[in-house]
Amino acid sequence: MLSEYSVSLKKVINDHSFEMIYTPHDPGDLYIYSREVNRPGLIFVGYNEYFDSKRVQFMGLKEMEYLKSLSSSSCYAAMELLFLNRPPLIIITRNLDYPNGFMTLADKYEVPVVRTPLSTSNCMAELISYLCVELAERITRHGVMVEVYGEGVLILGDSGVGKSETALELINRGHRLIADDAVEIRKVSSNTLLGSAPDNIRHFIELRGVGVINARRIFGMSAVKITEKIDMVIQLEIWDKDKVYDRLGLDDEYVEILGNEIPVTVVPVKPGRNLSIIVEAAAMNNRQKKMGYNAARELLHNLGMTDEIVPQKHELDIWHD
Repeated sequence: MLSEYSVSLKKVINDHSFEMIYTPHDPGDLYIYSREVNRPGLIFVGYNEYFDSKRVQFMGLKEMEYLKSLSSSSCYAAMELLFLNRPPLIIITRNLDYPNGFMTLADKYEVPVVRTPLSTSNCMAELISYLCVELAERITRHGVMVEVYGEGVLILGDSGVGKSETALELINRGHRLIADDAVEIRKVSSNTLLGSAPDNIRHFIELRGVGVINARRIFGMSAVKITEKIDMVIQLEIWDKDKVYDRLGLDDEYVEILGNEIPVTVVPVKPGRNLSIIVEAAAMNNRQKKMGYNAARELLHNLGMTDEIVPQKHELDIWHD
């Protein structure tokens, strides 16, 4: 549920360079819990049904001009209808001036007020996108995440299978590290997952026999990235000679993460296999599939076997808490 997560008002103000006009307490002690926002036009005319007091409220040119059209007493009464609900934050856009009595009500009901030079639509779009990330449903899983040719690749597997070593080789080949050991996954929309590293271990990689290294310090800023969309999952597992592995890649296989289905490729690991090159090939192959090209289907077509094999969709049970 969205209420499980919060973002401090101080962080919101700093990240958007809002002008603080009034706050009843330290902004670091005030929090926003809803990713939804609102424009309070209806409540000014007395319609209070379905008003969500947890939403950030935007006051733009229309709201201000409407309030100006009212008499002093009617304007005060209309504004009080909004402040009575104690929203977590009121944002005044376009650097507009507020009506008389506005700050009196903000102080009376302890409602923070900030201002921005942005238009209402632009500011709302930016804040909604921001809150969707900050308040997103999330989980943390053991794994490694890298960006390979623009594709966000989440590498999973048992401890010691070679995830960090593979990530190190990929960095050395010009790709970028997102997270090592612990990957924080956020569901920012119905079809988008973002992966990042917890703040306290960001840019660090643990290599058995070597210890902990800082990828940013060793390889430079171009070798790391803060966050990336998860486009595919690569599951590393020790080679099992009794297991039949996919030879064509015709079937589409998926793993479910936070309700989203992500393409997954199982890569068996044994001495002599260059995992970094395999990951690169898998990332480019996944990108081609998204653009409508499937090499396995073309091969079968060339062999005259297109009508004999029908692509299937499978879901792999590799995701464990």
